Amino acid sequence: MKVNGELNELDQPITGINITPLVDIILVLLIIFMVTATFLMSPSINVDLPKATTGEPTPISNIAVVIDAQGKLFLNGKPIDEEKLATFVRAKREEGSRLNAIIGADKMVYHGRVIHIVDLLKKEGVAKFAINVEGE
Repeated sequence: MKVNGELNELDQPITGINITPLVDIILVLLIIFMVTATFLMSPSINVDLPKATTGEPTPISNIAVVIDAQGKLFLNGKPIDEEKLATFVRAKREEGSRLNAIIGADKMVYHGRVIHIVDLLKKEGVAKFAINVEGE
């Protein structure tokens, strides 16, 4: 609308875009993401691996077995008992998968317990094993 031959403020063409609200929204979303990401992470298994100076990079494996300091068994990050572990490995073998296992045990776990798990996996057809250690 023209008043005295001039355009008023509402009728003037938009010559720029104000991005301040967009930046505010993005920053709020970033903060929300950062706060919720810490809650979404799965809890890790607390294992103090033994140290070895000759450790090599860990090979790719389809079975990751961890034994914590209390002797509890975990398969791919989830608690499991020995019977279910054997059943899982048997099912994987029947699928035709080449089975490789990485075994990580807390340094306080008895050697016999680790050997027992290796023996159980070997009986079920695991072809290759790797022992997880912490490098120095």
